[in-house]
Amino acid sequence: MLKNPAQKYKAHPPISLPNRQWPDNTLKSAPRWLSTDLRDGNQALAEPMDGARKLKFWDLLVSCGFREIEVAFPSASQTDFDFVRSLIEEQRIPRDVTIQVLTQAREDLIARTFESLKGARLATIHLYNATAPLFREVVFRQTRDEIIQLAVRAARQIRRLCDETPETEWSFQYSPETFCFTEPDFALQICEAVADVWEPGITCPMVINLPATVEVSTPNVYADQIEYFCRHFSRRKQVCISVHPHNDRGTGTACAELALLAGAERVEGCLFGNGERTGNVDLVTLALNLYTQGIAPGLDFSEMKKVVEVVEECNQLPVAPRHPYAGELVFTAYSGSHQDAIKKGFAARQHSDSPFWQIPYLPLDPADVGCSYDAVIRVNSQSGKSGAAWLLEQNHNLSLPRQLQQDFSLRVQKEAENGEKEMSQMAVWQLFRQSYGLVDTPKLQLKEYASNNLPDQRTVLSAEICRNGKKLSLAGEGNGFLSAALTALCREVKEVLEIVSYQEHTLGKRSDSRSVAYVCCQNRAGAYAWGVSIDSDITRASLQAMLNAAGNLLTD
Repeated sequence: MLKNPAQKYKAHPPISLPNRQWPDNTLKSAPRWLSTDLRDGNQALAEPMDGARKLKFWDLLVSCGFREIEVAFPSASQTDFDFVRSLIEEQRIPRDVTIQVLTQAREDLIARTFESLKGARLATIHLYNATAPLFREVVFRQTRDEIIQLAVRAARQIRRLCDETPETEWSFQYSPETFCFTEPDFALQICEAVADVWEPGITCPMVINLPATVEVSTPNVYADQIEYFCRHFSRRKQVCISVHPHNDRGTGTACAELALLAGAERVEGCLFGNGERTGNVDLVTLALNLYTQGIAPGLDFSEMKKVVEVVEECNQLPVAPRHPYAGELVFTAYSGSHQDAIKKGFAARQHSDSPFWQIPYLPLDPADVGCSYDAVIRVNSQSGKSGAAWLLEQNHNLSLPRQLQQDFSLRVQKEAENGEKEMSQMAVWQLFRQSYGLVDTPKLQLKEYASNNLPDQRTVLSAEICRNGKKLSLAGEGNGFLSAALTALCREVKEVLEIVSYQEHTLGKRSDSRSVAYVCCQNRAGAYAWGVSIDSDITRASLQAMLNAAGNLLTD
């Protein structure tokens, strides 16, 4: 890289726009959407889609709610031509869906394009030609007037062919390519010339598409360009202003949103941003950005996993794991502080009367796009006490005491560091069972017990336990059955232990649900250990949990 890039690159100049309005505007409704996956997205693939893959993608777009779909560049290849014909001849186009096709400003290509559309009910002819000075001077070596005449001749041919085919409801679209680095006055001049030919109105719909075919400026400059055009175009009320941002600077989404603030009414793009070079603007992200602001986008991504699967299959490109809203990891937290905040957010939501979604780190409810909460929190060496506790609560209904969460998180962290990988739900559950006595043969296993209450409110308890294959008989008394059991155990094993924490809860709402008990014991040296037990008999669960805690403190 150059130490002084200004020797090779120059900043894109801003335009003069006094009293710009777009910074104070807010988005209140969704734009018109046009998917160009089957045309712009398809031409960017190493292996363009065959007819079967295009048809599968078409069905997905229709099911998601797209009503304007650019389906092909029919004069560019036989595959594209045949695909347009199959949609029409096999009557695969819903009555409220308009197909759009692209053509360059060449007489033979326009004629071929119209051949592909015979019999279509609703169709948009999308005409484009290069207008930017770099293309005029380097690629085509034509003057401004020559470029305008090229567009006007093509527009007249299209108008004539449309008039000759009245059985189709035609719409027109013109794109000055690439608008974002075409001089503002020239962009206006050529669009005015094309509009004079097409005479847009209610019976002759026209879209002016202002593409950032190559991003060359910051999004605010693009917004200024859109507002400038909207202010000065003479037929503004008779046309729909559309934008087609690419993502060369990584700001395609911002460009689209700011363009809408500046007066655009329609957005062209692709699902997950596929397209030439760094891609087109991502319509999934744009739509769900609106959705999370309370604006109905008019597109349905409630089955996001299916959308991802179809797009990956048809494009033969992966959707990145952290792609907004759709990636495998976008609703996942590994960090301990993030997990703790999310866990508390869900707990607060259960007791809140507010209808609004307010969960830390989750701007969208995963359920709204068909995702479960299973993968919201996942555990590795970076996770804190809330991570493993969340998994146990979600999958086993366990609500661990805070001190037990801390104790178990240290075990999980050590296990994850040793394994140098993420721990699965099953691995966390197995570690929890092994750590706190939820195994078939715990160190101290309760076999039988009986207890009686004395007149002085003390409790007498007798029990039979198994330790290292040997049966032990316990008998003791205390202020309750746990105190009596621990007194008897300490006498038998000649150790001093005390209970420092005890909690219990049911695992369900039914009266016959099982219960879980959590007990923490401490020895004379100050060491402590937890034990956990689950049983339909809460007394038995409590006794076994105490034995499990004690077993973790006693040497063999």
